Amino acid sequence: MCGHERHRNLSSIASHVDSGLMNPVTNLEKVARYLRSIERGDFAYIADLFSPDAVLEQLPNRIYPNGIKSGVSRMAEAFEKGRMLLSSQSYEIKSCVADGDRLSVEVLWTGTLAVAFGSLAAGSQMRAHSAMFFQFKDGKIVSQRNYDCFEPW
Repeated sequence: MCGHERHRNLSSIASHVDSGLMNPVTNLEKVARYLRSIERGDFAYIADLFSPDAVLEQLPNRIYPNGIKSGVSRMAEAFEKGRMLLSSQSYEIKSCVADGDRLSVEVLWTGTLAVAFGSLAAGSQMRAHSAMFFQFKDGKIVSQRNYDCFEPW
């Protein structure tokens, strides 16, 4: 599904997972559901998707100038901070490449601020063009590495 379908609607991909129409669930469908769960603020699915020893890494960007690397144990805390900072957020999958247990997705992230952030007022939007690299093992994500390029603000 991944290699030749571009600009897939996140809801369309994740709805296959939600409705149970596709079995087994592909890694792309899992990632689409993961991103949709972030949009909805549903942490339960997210926590279950990751292996307990998974590593999450964000390469240096405007928010994390030195990058950041953490495990799943800090994921819930980061998730809650994001929910407090943003009134809404969305992910649009632009393209993807799958290779066995590895999946790379290009996404456009848009977040609407619930509170002021830096020079931005509450209600302002932030956008980032991101490349996300996932490694799966036994159906769970064992690593996620993000390259986030934020638009100027």
